[in-house]
Amino acid sequence: MSILTITEKGNPVLNKTALPVKIEAINTPKIQKIIKDMKETLASIDDGVGLAAPQVDISLQIFIVSKKVLDKKSKANLNDIVCINPKIVKFSKTKKWLAGEGCLSVRWYYGKVLRSTNVTLEYYDEYGQKQIRGAGGILAHVFQHECDHLKGELFIDKAKDVEYMDADSINSIL
Repeated sequence: MSILTITEKGNPVLNKTALPVKIEAINTPKIQKIIKDMKETLASIDDGVGLAAPQVDISLQIFIVSKKVLDKKSKANLNDIVCINPKIVKFSKTKKWLAGEGCLSVRWYYGKVLRSTNVTLEYYDEYGQKQIRGAGGILAHVFQHECDHLKGELFIDKAKDVEYMDADSINSIL
């Protein structure tokens, strides 16, 4: 098991546009290991729902969305979503200030971010297959947050009402 170290604010990789992955490289051992390690890292973090490659000091256009966020009501055996070279191709006109956005690279800071309520994402999955997926609610929120990472943007750059909450404070309200 390879748990990767989370890159924190201040590391230049978080402020750079990540490089696209060559489609023919998706099934190589190198890219598959990065995906596996990112999945294991995300699974090891109780409060993490998404992880972009720059957050583990890898400047590639890859992010993982945890199966934890996909359907909290269902007991179905869901899988993490692996998105390679993702691009949001449609944003809803309806936007909403979503409270409680945080980031593993800016630990314990939370704020409100104006996000589209629905998006359509085009990406390649971990098998190199092109996918198009619509999303609403929390999944749309996570897609936008993770795509921002791949453009070198952090949520705190656009958030308002940012506040620090340590782990004990967060656990007391959960």
